[in-house]
Amino acid sequence: MATNNPYQSYQANSVQTASPGELTLMLYNGCLKFINLARKAIEEKNVEERNTNLLKAQKIIQELMVTLKMEYEVAKHMMVMYDYIYRRLVEANIKADAAILDEVEEYVTEFRDTWKQVIQLNRQQQYAQGGQV
Repeated sequence: MATNNPYQSYQANSVQTASPGELTLMLYNGCLKFINLARKAIEEKNVEERNTNLLKAQKIIQELMVTLKMEYEVAKHMMVMYDYIYRRLVEANIKADAAILDEVEEYVTEFRDTWKQVIQLNRQQQYAQGGQV
């Protein structure tokens, strides 16, 4: 399907050509975006926007959960953290509590920043080995 909006075309192309690692990074960034939009909605007492954006953040966390490879020990620990984040997002939505969003945002930012470092290290190793970046 062709689109006349260049930004939408760019976004679609970015997702279609991204590596699995880059897709995970996009998920983290999207989650942070929706948390921030929900925080703004809480401040503005906009229940519908709060709910919409927190549901989007929850769906992203669910997606991160289903992509975990549970045969690895680190994945088991990540699952516990993702489950906690998910439950806190639900609670923030029910209570309209921006403080909970602050807590969750810290965790997601930490995961995102760590993931970004993993991608960079992986690229450096590929480059050092003469592989394609």
